[in-house]
Amino acid sequence: QLVESGGGLVRPGGSLTLSCVASNEFTWDSYALGWFRQAPGKERERVGCINSSNGSPVYEDPMKGRITISRDVDKKAVYLQMSNMEVENQAIYYCAAWTGGGKHWLDYGLGCPRYVSDFWGQGIQVTVSS
Repeated sequence: QLVESGGGLVRPGGSLTLSCVASNEFTWDSYALGWFRQAPGKERERVGCINSSNGSPVYEDPMKGRITISRDVDKKAVYLQMSNMEVENQAIYYCAAWTGGGKHWLDYGLGCPRYVSDFWGQGIQVTVSS
């Protein structure tokens, strides 16, 4: 189970950090962890991912350059730090996890897994407005 937190209202140009905590049954060093977002009327899109064992992130368009993805092994948490937010970044943000096969994508430098994740969080709203 993945549970997101930290969403809410942020002003244009502001910053916000989302957290995603995994339940205890997750074997934390065996996953690829990722963040997605879905704006109204649009398809869900990949924001980026991170290798749970070595912490190496991969950033995808369209938020590359304004995000940092990190993880805390002890807390079984993954974070999405967003800065210089724009109205276009308003969306529901989802945490995701892929088991072993997905992690291999990151282990071999192939980027974020390109198939549906094994686990999803419930999603959390991020609103960008003045």
